[in-house]
Amino acid sequence: MAELRTTSAYRPTGDQPRAIDTLAESILAGERYQTLVGATGTGKTATMAWTIEKTGRPALVIAHNKTLAAQLCNEFREFFPHNAVEYFVSYYDYYQPEAYVPQADLYIEKDSSRNDDIARLRLAATSSLFTRRDVVVVASVSCIYGLGSPEEWRERMIYVEVDAEHDRDLLLRKLIDSQYVRNDTMLGRGRFRVKGDVVEVQPANQETAYRISFFGDEVEGMTHFDPLTGEVLAKLDNLSIWPATEYVTSQPTVERAVDEIRHELEAQVAHFEEEGKLLEAHRIRQRTEYDLEMLRELGFCNGIENYSRILEGRAAGTHPFTLLDYFPSDFVVFVDESHQTVPQLGGMYEGDRSRKQTLVDFGFRLPSALDNRPLRFDEFLRKVPQLVFVSATPGSFELRNSAVVAEQLIRPTGIVDPDVALRATKNQIDDLLGEIRAREAAGERVLVTTLTKKMAEDLTDYLLESGVKARYLHSEIDTLERIQIIRELRLGEFDVLVGVNLLREGLDLPEVSLVAILDADKEGFLRGRTSLIQTIGRAARNVHGKVLMYADKQTEAIKEALDETNRRRVVQLAYNEEHGIVPETIAKGVSDIAELLQLESPTVPSRRRRGATKVEGMSREELEKLVVTLEEEMYLAAEELRFEYAAKLRDEVKDLRRELQALEQTAA
Repeated sequence: MAELRTTSAYRPTGDQPRAIDTLAESILAGERYQTLVGATGTGKTATMAWTIEKTGRPALVIAHNKTLAAQLCNEFREFFPHNAVEYFVSYYDYYQPEAYVPQADLYIEKDSSRNDDIARLRLAATSSLFTRRDVVVVASVSCIYGLGSPEEWRERMIYVEVDAEHDRDLLLRKLIDSQYVRNDTMLGRGRFRVKGDVVEVQPANQETAYRISFFGDEVEGMTHFDPLTGEVLAKLDNLSIWPATEYVTSQPTVERAVDEIRHELEAQVAHFEEEGKLLEAHRIRQRTEYDLEMLRELGFCNGIENYSRILEGRAAGTHPFTLLDYFPSDFVVFVDESHQTVPQLGGMYEGDRSRKQTLVDFGFRLPSALDNRPLRFDEFLRKVPQLVFVSATPGSFELRNSAVVAEQLIRPTGIVDPDVALRATKNQIDDLLGEIRAREAAGERVLVTTLTKKMAEDLTDYLLESGVKARYLHSEIDTLERIQIIRELRLGEFDVLVGVNLLREGLDLPEVSLVAILDADKEGFLRGRTSLIQTIGRAARNVHGKVLMYADKQTEAIKEALDETNRRRVVQLAYNEEHGIVPETIAKGVSDIAELLQLESPTVPSRRRRGATKVEGMSREELEKLVVTLEEEMYLAAEELRFEYAAKLRDEVKDLRRELQALEQTAA
C-alpha cells in the first residue's frame, strides 16, 4: 500500500515547521477542528501538503471556485508526484438549472454545457478512492452535491483476470449496464468495440484503452494500449473497469424504483385533484410517465438525479450520497480560503430548496426531487470527521470552534507585506495610468479591482485605448478561459488584469508588483476588512509590491486592514533581521494548469479557444474576416432563439475588436 510522500525538492522553513507540528498533532489527537492562519505567500499549500504527509490519511481539499481548485491541484501534484492527486469540480461549463417563475408563468428548462474532460477527472477521483489510500482530492463545493450510491458504483465494477473463465457476452452486457456505449468503428471514453474474440474498451476515466482477448470462455491475454497510435503500453494480469457515469442502476433497482415513482405519482396527482389543481395534475402525470418509460427502456432518463432518493432506497427527507461518502472513515478535510468557502458551503442548500419547492408546487417535479440536493451545513459537518480551516483571514466560525490555531506569518523569501498608500479618488484613473506605465517599463504586472463587472469592462476598454495591454476577469468568463487569462498575465502577454472579487483569494501571481483598489472607501462586502486584507495580499509575492487604495476617507475596514498589514510587516522584518535574509521575489514557474489537468479536449477545440486564444498568429485581415463570420453566426443564433450561444459569440466579437484596436495602436 503506497504511502503519502511529498517530494524531497521542498523543505519546511520559517514558521512552517511549527504550524505543521501543531496541526498534525491536533489531528492525530482526534480534535475535530483546527485553523491555519497563514499570510499570503507564506506557503499555506506546502503546509497543507506536509500536514497530510505527517497524518498519512486520505485528504479532501475544498476550494471556493474552480480556478483556485485547478491551481491547488497543480501544486499538490508537484508535492505528491507518486500519489493520486485528483480534481473534482462541477463538469458543467454552463449550467442553467430547471426553474419555474409563477409570476410570469415562465418555465425554464434545464440547459447545460458539459465538459467531458472534467467528467473524466471526476470519475478518476471516485475510482482512486476505491482502489488506494494515498489519495488527495482537490474539489470545489460541488463535492456536497448528490452523486450515485458508492455501494452501487462499487458493485458495478467489472473485474477481468487472465486465465480465468469469463463469458464474453456476459462481459458485453455488464459494460452496457454500466452505461458504456458500443461503437465498433471508433473508441472513446466510455465506449467499447468487439472484433470476434477481442473486446477493446476505453474506461470513462482514462485516455488509454484495454484489449481483452478471449479463447472460448477464457481470457487469453490483456494489453493496455494507446487508442490513437495503437502502441502497446503494458501487458496485464487483471483489470478493473469502473462505470461510465456517476449514476448507475441495476435492472432490479430500476424495476423497484419504477413502482415507487408510480406510487408517488398517483399520490401527487390525487393531492392536486383534491385541491382543484387540474393543470398541475396533468402536468406532473405527463412529465413523469415519460421519465418512467425512459427508465424502463434504457435504465436512464434526463434528470435521473431527481429520482435519486428512490433509486438509492433512501427515506424521505434524508440527504443524498456525495463525494464525502466515497472516502474512508478517517479522512481529513482542508477548507482553503475558509472565510469564503465556509459561507458558500452553508448557503448552497437554501437556494436549491427554494427553486425545487416551486417546481414541486406547480407540478413540474415529484416531491422526492426535493431530496436531490446539496448537503446542509450541519450534515456536511456530521459527515466530515476532522477539518482544518485555512485562511489569511479566518471567520468567526473557524476561530470559535478550533481546538488549535496555528499562525504562519513568515515568508521564506523574506518579502514583507506591501506598502499601502491612500490616494484621493479625484483623477484616480489618470494617476493609476501613470503607475501602470512605470510597471510596464519594469516588466512587472498590475491588478486593478473594481466594484462592478461593467466598471471592469469599461476600465479595460479605456486602458486599451490608452495603449495599455489589458484584460478583464469576472464571473461571466468561462472557467477554463479564466485559467488561461491568469497564465497569460504571468507570461507577460498583457500587463494589467482588471476584475472584481475574482482577484482576491488564492491567486499566486509573483509577477504582480502593484495592486490598485478603486473606491476603497465604499463600505460593503467587497471593501470590508477581510476583502481588503486579501486584496493587499496579491502584492505580497513581489519584492517591489505596492498597494494603492483610492479613497476619500479612511473607513474602519481600511484602518483594520492597515493595522493587520503593519503587524505582519513587523513580524517578517524581525525574522529577516535575525536570520540575515535579503527579501527576493518568489520564483515560480508558469505551468499550464489546463494542459496538466487535460481540461480541454485536444481533438475538439472549443469556440472560446478559437476566438479568444488563437488570434496571436493572425493578421489584421484575418481577424476582420473572423469578426464578420462570428457576427453572422451570432445573428443567426439569435434568430433561432439560441440566446445563450449568441451572447457568447457577442463576447468573442467584443474581444476580437479589442485585439484589432490593439493592433491598430501598435501599427500607429
